[in-house]
Amino acid sequence: SQVARDILVMLGVPAQRIEMEERSRTTCENAIESKAAIQPKPGEFWLLVTSASHMPRAMACFRAVGFPVAAYPVDYRTRGKADLWRPMGSVAAGLSAADLAAHKWLGLLTYWSAGKTAELFPGP
Repeated sequence: SQVARDILVMLGVPAQRIEMEERSRTTCENAIESKAAIQPKPGEFWLLVTSASHMPRAMACFRAVGFPVAAYPVDYRTRGKADLWRPMGSVAAGLSAADLAAHKWLGLLTYWSAGKTAELFPGP
C-alpha cells in the first residue's frame, strides 16, 4: 500500500486525503476495518478502488457493513462482450481465466451463503 500511496501523492493527491487500511485478511474484514478507521459521515463521498473482477464482492461487503462507497473498478481483464467470442491465446490462458472466474463466483456464493453479504449478485 505504500507504493500506491507514493504514486497517488506523485499524481498530486494530497497525502492527508489518502486513507489505507492494512490490517484485514479478507474482503469483508476490509470493509469492517475501513469503516471503523474512516468513520464516514453523511454526505461524504468515498471511492472503492479494486480490480473489476473483485468489485462485486467488495461492493457487497461494504454495503453489508453500511459503508456507502462508489465503485471505481480497475484492472479489467476483458474488453467487454466481444471477448466472449474471441478464442484465448492458449489452453493455459483459458484455464487461468476460468480459474479466476470460478474463484470470484465461489467467493460471492460463499460470502452470501455465510450471511456476510445480503446480495448474491451485487450491482454497482
